[in-house]
Amino acid sequence: MLELKNITFTLPNGKNITDNISLEIPDGKMVAITGPNGGGKTTLAKLIVGIEKATSGNIIFNGKDITDLSISERANLGISYGFQIPVTFKGFAVRDLLNLAAGRELSEAECKELLDTVGLCKRDYINRELTKSLSGGEMKRIEIASVLARGDKSLLSIFDEPEAGIDLWSFRELIGVLDSMRSDKNRSQVIISHQERLLETADEIILVAAGKVEAIGTPDEILPMLRMENSESCKCPKGRSVKRI
Repeated sequence: MLELKNITFTLPNGKNITDNISLEIPDGKMVAITGPNGGGKTTLAKLIVGIEKATSGNIIFNGKDITDLSISERANLGISYGFQIPVTFKGFAVRDLLNLAAGRELSEAECKELLDTVGLCKRDYINRELTKSLSGGEMKRIEIASVLARGDKSLLSIFDEPEAGIDLWSFRELIGVLDSMRSDKNRSQVIISHQERLLETADEIILVAAGKVEAIGTPDEILPMLRMENSESCKCPKGRSVKRI
């Protein structure tokens, strides 16, 4: 389980990008984080994986306080991250990235299975360099394959807008991949997205705006609220009020 306790991230100019956020990500669940652009979603993900350090508050992962741990230390504990804009590496091939993620030399068959899972042909991609010659959608799929390559070592996978740049067919495959990851009750996924189809597949949706958690609930509770112009007056199905923070 991941727990965020009163997490605040403040810029040097005094602006709070995240403001006293507390929430839990349980094991074996797919949790979607959504909300307006600039609301703090990507910053929240970077705080979890250690790219940014919280100004105040604590991050607890499986009972261990990881607030002061490095990116590498958090990765070794089982936290994986798919960037909103994947990083390119000149002179580094797709095969090298998959081997690095797996922590060992993968066989041809294993590489093929990983690339097939994200809709890429091994023959065309396994030896391709991770440069700007690859499209954004291709890089997204390769990055997802690298997260999958970590296998059981990845206990918490965070994907920042995994649907970006992916065609309709691959998007359907992506949903299947994310859903299959959820079958392991010891692993959990956090999906940052605006895409309604992805939000519908989540077990829980967290609405983040202006650096705060505005609401937490199931898709049936949160999606009607997101569709309405005046969310403050929105009520959930069957008269239940959305849990507002």
